Amino acid sequence: MPSVLADLTEGALKRYYIQSPLGAFDLAEAPVPRFDLLDPERYNRLTVQTSRGCPHRCEFCASSRLISPRYKVKPVEKVLEEIRAIKGIWDRPCIEFADDNSIVDPDHSRALLEALVDARIRWFTETDVSIAGNDHLLGLARDTGCKMLLIGFESPHAASLEGIELNANWKMRQLEQYASAIQHVQSYGIRVVGCFVLGLDGDTPDAFRQVLDFARDSRLYDVQITFLTPFPGTSLYTRPKDEGRILQEGAWELCTLFDINHSPKHMSVEELQSGFLWLGEILYSEEETRARQGRSKDALRESSNFGKRTLGR
Repeated sequence: MPSVLADLTEGALKRYYIQSPLGAFDLAEAPVPRFDLLDPERYNRLTVQTSRGCPHRCEFCASSRLISPRYKVKPVEKVLEEIRAIKGIWDRPCIEFADDNSIVDPDHSRALLEALVDARIRWFTETDVSIAGNDHLLGLARDTGCKMLLIGFESPHAASLEGIELNANWKMRQLEQYASAIQHVQSYGIRVVGCFVLGLDGDTPDAFRQVLDFARDSRLYDVQITFLTPFPGTSLYTRPKDEGRILQEGAWELCTLFDINHSPKHMSVEELQSGFLWLGEILYSEEETRARQGRSKDALRESSNFGKRTLGR
C-alpha cells in the first residue's frame, strides 16, 4: 500500500502490484487503522485482525492460499493498541476479530484473551471445532465478552468431508463430535453459527436436507451457507478445470461464494442452485429463525458453564 499511495500521489499508478514474497509482511509492523475517522453509530461492529492465514490446509479455503500462505499472528500488544484506539471512539465496542481462524494457536489465543479480561468489549470471530475441547479458552472467551463463534463445519456428511484437507482428514474425524461440540460451546453462553459449504465433491442432492436436519437437531443458534467456490490459483480450481468442470475460466466475478462457478460431481448445476435456494428460503425464514434461536436459548438455560468465571478458579 505505501507504494500504491506514493504512485497515486505522483499520478503514476501501475496496472497492478505484487507483494513479493507473498505473505512476508510482519504483522508487528501493521499501522493502527484510523478508527478516529469513524462514527461508531454507523456500525454494528468494528474489525481487528489478530492473525492472518491458517495452519490447516482445507482445499476449498482461498484465504489461506491466496492471501497468506504462511500462518502468522499479530503481537498481543499490537492488538491491544488497536482495541484501545477503538475504545477511544466507542466505550464498550462490539469487535469482530476478522481472522481466518482466530483460536487455532492456543498459546497466542490464551495470551490475548488473558490480556482482554478487563477490556470491557463484546466480540465474535471465526474458528474451528477444536475450541470445544479447550475449556480454559472457552471460559476466557466467555469472560472477555465473546458473544458468538462462527465455526466451519462444512458438511454434516462424512462422504462430503472426505479429502477436503490437502494433508489430513481432520474435520471428517471430528464429525461424530459436531453436535456435542456445539452444545458444549453454547453451554458457556457463546452462540454458535454453523458454516456449511454446498457443492463439495461428495455432495449429492441429499446435502441440502442433511444440512437442514443437522441445523435443527444440533440446536445451532444460526447458520451460514455458501457455494463451494474454486478460486483461480488454487488446487481446488486446477482439478475441476482439468476435468472440464469450471463453468467460465478466470471469472473472478463469480467468486463471491454465492454464485456457482463449477459443475459439482454428483449433481447438476441446476440441482445445486435450486437446492441452495430451497435451503436458504427455509433456514432464513422468520419462522425457522425464531424456532432455531429458541432451541439455542433453551440449550443455554440448560447449560452448566454459563456464568462461571475462569480466572481464579
